[in-house]
Amino acid sequence: MGSRADDDEVETKELDIRSMSSSSRQTHNMQYVHKVRVPPKQNLFKEFATTVKETFFADDPLRPFKDQPKSRKFILGIQAIFPILEWGRSYNLTKFKGDIIAGLTIASLCIPQDIGYAKLAHLDPQYGLYSSFVPPLIYAFMGSSRDIAIGPVAVVSLLLGTLLQNEIDPTKNAPEYRRLAFTATFFAGITQATLGILRLGFLIDFLSHAAVVGFMGGAAITIGLQQLKGFLGINKFTTKTDIISVMRSVWSTVHHGWNWQTIVLGVSFLCFLLFAKYIGKKNRKLFWVSAIAPLISVILSTFFVYITRADKEGVRIVKHIERGINPPSVDEIFFTGPYVLKGFKIGVIAGMIGLTEAAAIGRIFASLKDYQLDGNKEMVALGAMNVVGSMTSCYVASGSFSRSAVNYMAGCQTAISNVIMSCVVFLTLEFITPLFKYTPNVIPAAIIISAVVGLFDVQAAILIWKIDKFDFVACMGAFFGVVFASVEKGLLIAVSISFAKILLQVTRPRTAVLGKIPRTNVYRNILQYPEAVSVPGVLIVRVDSAIYFSNSNYVKERILRWLTDEEEKVKAACLPRIQFLIVEMSPVTDIDTSGIHAFEELHRSLEKKGVQLILANPGPVVIDKLDLSNFANSIGEDKIFLTVAEAVSSCYPKPVDEV
Repeated sequence: MGSRADDDEVETKELDIRSMSSSSRQTHNMQYVHKVRVPPKQNLFKEFATTVKETFFADDPLRPFKDQPKSRKFILGIQAIFPILEWGRSYNLTKFKGDIIAGLTIASLCIPQDIGYAKLAHLDPQYGLYSSFVPPLIYAFMGSSRDIAIGPVAVVSLLLGTLLQNEIDPTKNAPEYRRLAFTATFFAGITQATLGILRLGFLIDFLSHAAVVGFMGGAAITIGLQQLKGFLGINKFTTKTDIISVMRSVWSTVHHGWNWQTIVLGVSFLCFLLFAKYIGKKNRKLFWVSAIAPLISVILSTFFVYITRADKEGVRIVKHIERGINPPSVDEIFFTGPYVLKGFKIGVIAGMIGLTEAAAIGRIFASLKDYQLDGNKEMVALGAMNVVGSMTSCYVASGSFSRSAVNYMAGCQTAISNVIMSCVVFLTLEFITPLFKYTPNVIPAAIIISAVVGLFDVQAAILIWKIDKFDFVACMGAFFGVVFASVEKGLLIAVSISFAKILLQVTRPRTAVLGKIPRTNVYRNILQYPEAVSVPGVLIVRVDSAIYFSNSNYVKERILRWLTDEEEKVKAACLPRIQFLIVEMSPVTDIDTSGIHAFEELHRSLEKKGVQLILANPGPVVIDKLDLSNFANSIGEDKIFLTVAEAVSSCYPKPVDEV
């Protein structure tokens, strides 16, 4: 009896051991499923403050002020407004040598350009020079870019000239036209400074790179066409800027309006300028050749006209540039009356275009020299210089790409190069302007044509075509709008197409069917990875966007269409019917009430079809809203998984490769 009891006890222990071992193996073989957690609730005010901070203060501008005494905070505040006080402490003779060479070089380029750009804006030549005297000084104290060269630019000059002459005739009513130009400049500065102070710089990013490329290319052609008046010596010329009106005006004067001496002079110096530009591009060490070529052209052509008296043979000359520095113009700005709103509208448009160009130029050269550029400080600096400029007889100034490129290649170290350029312009206004009397009008025209060639970027347009066809449509829309309609219509088309692209991407987000990459637990788009295997009885769909009221209905219908297509395929192939629909939600950054409502409708539709809805990896914001709306309980918390692999495992306990 005792022996039998001992044997039974041993056998029982062995059974217990085998049972424990079997249980251990089963536990070991079972896959641990991670539950998707709802994030802890946040304070409403704190959440709102975080959102505002990320929207307007993403660069954390107050970080340097943290844990600093009041005296230090005051100094840092002054330095934030005037960056020159910060970098000026380390300024030395070596940097000054680089700046003085760069400043003299860009001055030789800007003086002839300014005369031509002023004519483009339908203003007297001295106003172009005024705009290269005061604004660069203001920018040198307030700007954060080391390389940008300030002054009038071709695109903004053309835009101002076009918009202003639609309101006031620049020939018949020059004083009022000039006053409206100063008013537009004032409001351009206010617009730029306001965007910077309110930290709304992200608004200029709504004008896409493709739209800017197209707009600049169209503006380059339009600017070039406008120079045909001076290039061919035509007296009567159309005030319209579209290519059809300009060419009609050109060909209507071919027999009696063209001046052959002007044409010969223009072609000769244009060839010289383009050749100098080619040399500068071919050999970077010879950049100064292209930089001083415009000034050499002015000097040689002026001397030639003076000794031959070609002006008596029909070659039109500059005649008179008013001597002296900028006169005050505060009393000329329209603060009341019917022209205030017109000046405001024109100023906002010109300010935004000038801001876009300056921001792009600043970013390019900052990346080349590997330093940070504060976009909001740049806006405040540009705005301040244009507000002060409007009160000192200047029109809208911005960052010039051609001059900034020369400034960079000349070895500028800081914004002091702008101060040097401004000093040279000051000397020119005080002492040299009478020497420009015999400068032929064709020379500024040739200088502008050679300068705007760089705005026509064919390679960028080709690259846009290769990368994104819709971007190319935006590019061409802006280009043809400027060339065949007007500058403002081209700009409107550019902005409209950019917004249309945003709306299209928001309202029609991408979706994809996923399959399992063999020998992995990774699920990817079956179009991108043809070797990816579909899971029998399971459809896996990924939504590549936040789900809002604007796209929620489309997302729901697109998922149902994917399901219908898949059901037809499996039916034709005699495979198991679809029983599970897994929605991969990793890219879904947010969802609103319309999106949740769409998922509720999707859930009801799937229930009628006998298909279970499963969600994979919803983010913290999404799972929080699904939990608050009780949708998570509706489908069941056991239907929400951390990964697609775990979701698939819940549908099929066996490995998918064995199914």
